[in-house]
Amino acid sequence: METRPYDPAHAEIAEYEKRAAHEHHHRGKSSESFLDKQTILGALRIEPGQTVLDAGCGNGYMSKEFSKLVGGAGSVYALDPDEVSIARLRAELSGTNVMAMVGDITVTTRLPASIFDLVYLSTVVHGFSPEQFTGFKAEVQRLLSPQGRLAVVEIVKRETPFGPPLHRRLSPEELESSLGLVPLATLDVGEYFYMQIFGNATERGAPGPTRRCLPG
Repeated sequence: METRPYDPAHAEIAEYEKRAAHEHHHRGKSSESFLDKQTILGALRIEPGQTVLDAGCGNGYMSKEFSKLVGGAGSVYALDPDEVSIARLRAELSGTNVMAMVGDITVTTRLPASIFDLVYLSTVVHGFSPEQFTGFKAEVQRLLSPQGRLAVVEIVKRETPFGPPLHRRLSPEELESSLGLVPLATLDVGEYFYMQIFGNATERGAPGPTRRCLPG
């Protein structure tokens, strides 16, 4: 089910411009070609039988990877506001452990509460308005299991060949201070991207942060 990389030169720049303007209907485009997928998957430590949410899933390339890791006993929910992308993904993955749903992580969704071992978002959060970010925090806290984790991939807050304006971007420190969850790790997952992993703030005895410094 793995998707092959494609030439990102123009499509990705246009996509980031649209996301910066709050247009999140990406219809199959993704940042896949810029990301170190194996580093991401290794850091997430997804296990068989787990329940994973890929929020803002786009064409579902990470949902397909998560599907392999959770296996038949696990479940992956692929959530995106774009009806066309979800319809394509639903048709492609019919009969698998991936449930593709139209929805918006910045509001209360139809997803069940407190069941998710992992909520994953890639290059989505920087496009949220303050009101959307508040809704996102509330919905993530509702969805995470007591030992659940949130993983956020974002573009670095420095000059890059593409991407939203710097004032739209979030540094790891800004993201950490805004979420109110337990910071677990920060690592680079591509030349222009980092990933932060957070534990549920309700988890007792959560480990302290393990941080890897990022360039620039």
